[in-house]
Amino acid sequence: MLTTPRLTLRQWSGGDRELFAEMNGDPEVMAHYPRTLTRAESDQLLNRIAASIDQHGFGLWAAERRSDGEMLGFVGLQHVPFEAHYTPAIELGWRLRRAAWGRGYATEAARACAGFAFGELGVRELFAMARPGNEPSRRVMDRLGMHHNPADNFCYPPAGQAGSLAYVLYRLAPPGPSG
Repeated sequence: MLTTPRLTLRQWSGGDRELFAEMNGDPEVMAHYPRTLTRAESDQLLNRIAASIDQHGFGLWAAERRSDGEMLGFVGLQHVPFEAHYTPAIELGWRLRRAAWGRGYATEAARACAGFAFGELGVRELFAMARPGNEPSRRVMDRLGMHHNPADNFCYPPAGQAGSLAYVLYRLAPPGPSG
């Protein structure tokens, strides 16, 4: 579990399923993904995310607003679940319900996750990816100080395969020594 001034990042609970499914079924939230998820698919995804947190001690945590306990989406870290030119790697990722957009929650929580990754986990570099047109996520990456090199962009699955999608890749190195 991690905390920020406004958020708690925590393991998932059964009470999160309804809002998680609502988020994953929202066409605006899922506009940069291949499609929305059914309730069953959303529940399966939540089960996989929760199991990964149990296995690794980190993952795509439920982002809960501290002031009222409302689950806003997820923010966290995960092992990149496919092969690409930059893997094996740890990805910094987020998805928030539409009601939580535009309030700086993703940036606040992602900063805490990066600090955890570089401090507690000793990660040497973090990665984040987005579809090229996903400007809100790209702005979060920029605010985090992540760097984009167009030469890192890739398709997954590889170009020419069914369902192949283009992604931009951002990198974040740990902060250098101060002083």
